Amino acid sequence: MKTFRLAMAQINPRVGDFKGNRDKILSYIDRARKFSPDFLAFPELCITGYPPEDLLLKPGFIAGNLKTLYEIRDKVGDMVVAVGFVDRRDDIYNAAALLYNKEIIDIYHKMFLPNYGVFDENRYFQSGDVIPIYNIGGVMIGVNICEDIWYPGGPIYEQTLAGAELIVNINASPYNMGKTKYREIMLSTRAVDNSVIIAYLNTVGGQDELVFDGGSMVVDQTGEVKARADLFKEELTIVDLDIDAVFMSRLRDPRRRQEVRRMTARQSGGRRSDRYVNKIFIHDYQPSTKPKISPSQYHSMTVEEEVYNALVLGLSDYVGKNGFKNVIIGLSGGIDSAIVAAIAADALGCQNVTVLFMPSVFTSTESREDANELACNLGVKLFEIPVKNIYNSYISELSDFFKDTSPNETEENLQARIRGNLLMAFSNKFGSLVLTTGNKSEMSVGYATLYGDMAGGFAVIKDVPKILVYELALWRNKKAGKPFIPVRIITKAPTAELRDNQKDTDTLPPYELLDPVLKAYVENEMHFEEIVSLGFNEATVKKVIDLIDKNEYKRRQAPPGIKITRKAFGKDRRFPITNSFSILKE
Repeated sequence: MKTFRLAMAQINPRVGDFKGNRDKILSYIDRARKFSPDFLAFPELCITGYPPEDLLLKPGFIAGNLKTLYEIRDKVGDMVVAVGFVDRRDDIYNAAALLYNKEIIDIYHKMFLPNYGVFDENRYFQSGDVIPIYNIGGVMIGVNICEDIWYPGGPIYEQTLAGAELIVNINASPYNMGKTKYREIMLSTRAVDNSVIIAYLNTVGGQDELVFDGGSMVVDQTGEVKARADLFKEELTIVDLDIDAVFMSRLRDPRRRQEVRRMTARQSGGRRSDRYVNKIFIHDYQPSTKPKISPSQYHSMTVEEEVYNALVLGLSDYVGKNGFKNVIIGLSGGIDSAIVAAIAADALGCQNVTVLFMPSVFTSTESREDANELACNLGVKLFEIPVKNIYNSYISELSDFFKDTSPNETEENLQARIRGNLLMAFSNKFGSLVLTTGNKSEMSVGYATLYGDMAGGFAVIKDVPKILVYELALWRNKKAGKPFIPVRIITKAPTAELRDNQKDTDTLPPYELLDPVLKAYVENEMHFEEIVSLGFNEATVKKVIDLIDKNEYKRRQAPPGIKITRKAFGKDRRFPITNSFSILKE
């Protein structure tokens, strides 16, 4: 049996940290060497980190990335290594360099550049037009990058027709709920359609709003997953591939023979497309004797576990990569601040989390008890600072101006803004990052106070709908085997406690109705009539859509937060603040 040993380094690079990324890559090369792999792959743009965004417009950034590539090249011995970087020619390219024996054997340029959602690659890169395949120890290998694999007629088609038995696809593919399974289905389809083994290597880690989940996998020619890396952590995956099985599969596939004949005829007739295949033989590569390897162990996750781990990783990396050590959270005794505090304690360690409980005259005894119980369960530092006196001072100073008016949301928002000021005072004094606690449901409809509960540096659950917040709390308690988050926090009616007997439902539809309408309108971009046809009340749908459209100005001023849904606010959904269009007016 002809086998080929593949190593995949699922690493967590940092944007712009050339030295740190170089050292990490070299350390994984050293780790892989003891397993004698025939091929070691690293993720897309692992030298620069992903996405580098407008750093790509700085010549010094491009030069630093190339210098780092050469430093890595000079350390690579008798192992074939693929590394993602930015290539500079007449333009710049999202590229993969093939390194061997201190040489750059070849460079592949990404062909399909995503320019949707959070991606802006057409803003920066030129597309490639050469499709290489490499003969490494008698095994034909095609390398391509991320988006290239998503197209049935992409480079995988020509690479496999030209003889590639293994496709190595390097990625920086961000997480959203359901994407892991969707990737697997797509990869299985490509593998079966092309009778080829596909090694899908993804990066891992948090970068601003994005979390890269890893989840690298190898899918054989039958569509079966043969190896997986875990989600949300760095990992070196080693797998032995049965190359003879690919050959046998192709013997039984007359469809492929017809396609090969057509491609040969086109080439012999002097006709080719804008893309062409370049075969490269690594002449002196000789497979070595390999030690035995143990099968990799994979931990499957529920949706709630996936999301929770994505939030933990996103927060940990945002705090660590930006040079913070501690965070501070306003703890209200409600579900949102409770889940943010739990995530922070898990991500950073309880010793690095401080919570402020800032009661007003409207704060219930139950909220105080719940906040204290939660802080005790988490092991975090809690300080209580009542806002009553500060609030009364504000009201006194404004009394002459407000004397002919009735109390309204102005007085409610004053309380939230006092709390925001206190949190920012602690942040300035002690260098802690303030974590805001608003969820996606609230941010969608503007149920938040500018410069109040929206004040802070990072919004952990900004893209988490309210119902999912409750599900995450239940999952965290289940994991702990006890009511880690007090049961009453989960079961009591949500309230901002800014006036007597206030409930969220005084202003908003119940979250069981609100969240599905939000998903239909924001994530699925459904029209008004389509949403109503799902069984929702027409007046409710109109109210929700109107609130979403009117509150873009608030969302634009919110801190960045972690993307976990298919479409998050911010880079993922870019709407003008000033506009007169509404689907309700069509």
